[in-house]
Amino acid sequence: FSRLFATSGPPAQSRSQLKGLYLYGTVGTGKTMLMDLFYNTLPPSAAALGKRRVHFHAFMIDVHKRVHQKRVEHGWEGVEDVIAPVARDLAEEARILCFDEFQVTDIVDAMILRRLLECLLQYGVVSVMTSNRHPDELYKNGIQRTSFLPAIDLIKDRFDVTDLNSHIDYRKIPHALAKVYFDPIDYENKQALEEIWDTLTAHTKILRNDTINVWGHKLRIPESTSTGIARFTFDDLCGRPLGAADYIEICHKYNTVFITDVPKLTLNQKDKARRFITLIDACYENHTRLFVLSEVPIHLIFSDDPASLKDKHITDHMRSTMDDLGLTDDVVGSSSIFSGDEEMFAFARACSRLIQMGTKEWVEAVVRG
Repeated sequence: FSRLFATSGPPAQSRSQLKGLYLYGTVGTGKTMLMDLFYNTLPPSAAALGKRRVHFHAFMIDVHKRVHQKRVEHGWEGVEDVIAPVARDLAEEARILCFDEFQVTDIVDAMILRRLLECLLQYGVVSVMTSNRHPDELYKNGIQRTSFLPAIDLIKDRFDVTDLNSHIDYRKIPHALAKVYFDPIDYENKQALEEIWDTLTAHTKILRNDTINVWGHKLRIPESTSTGIARFTFDDLCGRPLGAADYIEICHKYNTVFITDVPKLTLNQKDKARRFITLIDACYENHTRLFVLSEVPIHLIFSDDPASLKDKHITDHMRSTMDDLGLTDDVVGSSSIFSGDEEMFAFARACSRLIQMGTKEWVEAVVRG
C-alpha cells in the first residue's frame, strides 16, 4: 500500500500499471463483506489520500449530477468533453473507490462507463467492485452493446477478476431472527407491528404528509417523526414512479422505515418489483432498520414463475437518451436487457438481503451505528 498510495503521487508509468479488483459471484457469497474488509482495514497512508465506499446506483446518480453541472458551468454539449474533468474531481476527492453491486442496465451509463473508468485509472484511482456477473455478462443484450464492449475489455485488462461463487448463500445460514418481518397481513400481525410503531414513536410528535426534496421534486412522507422514523404503504413507495435517488434520500433522512401491505409480486408487476428491489438495496446499503408487513413470507415475495416480459415501458430518462442517440422505439423494443433471467437474478439478491436484514445481528449493528 505504501508504494501504491504514496502521498507524493505515483509517476505516470506507475499509474498506467495500477490494477483494480472485480469480485463477482451469486448472492450471499461474501463479495460485499470482502470489499468492506478491504475498505475498513486500509492503512493510514492509503486512507489519508481519500477513500469512498458507495453503492453503484448512488455513484452513477452522483456522476450524472456532476456531468450536468459541468455542462451548465462550461456550456459543454458532448459527453467526451465532460467525463475527464468529472473523473479528475472524483480522483481529487478519493484515490480508493469501492463500488457495491456494479451492474449496467441503463444505456446512458453504458455509453460513459468505459471513458469514466479509463479516466479514473489515468488519474491514479484504485477501484474495488462487487458484481453478480462476470464482466462478459455485463449489459448483455443491451441497446448498442457493441459500444460497451471496450469497457468490458478494460475491466478484464485492468482489474483482477475474481470468481467467488461457491453455491452457498452465507446470509441464509440460520441466525436467530429478530421480529422485524411480519406475515401474513392479519389482525395479529397488524397489532404487533402497531405496538412496535407506538413504542418507537411514544415520545415524539407524528408528522402527517411531510415532504422532502429530491432532485427538484417533493416526495410525500405519509407518517414520520423528527427522530428519524417513517411509515409507508407498499404503494406509497413502489406504486409511484420513484427511483434510486428517492429511496436513498429517504434512507438518509430516516434511520427506521416501516412498510405495510407488501403483496406477493410477480414478473407481470415488474415496475413495482424493480422499485421494491431498488428500495431494499437502498435500505441495505444505508443500514436502515426495516419493519415489513407482508402478504407472504420473505422467500415468497418474488414469484419464481419466469413469466414472459413483453411490455417495454420507456421512461422519460430513457426517451431523452433515445433522442440524443437517434434510437427508435423498434430498436428499444427488440432489446431484452430486462429479461426474466435478469429480474429473477435481482429478486434472488433482494430476497437474500431481506433475510439478512431480519437477523438480530443486523438490527443490533444498525442500533449500535
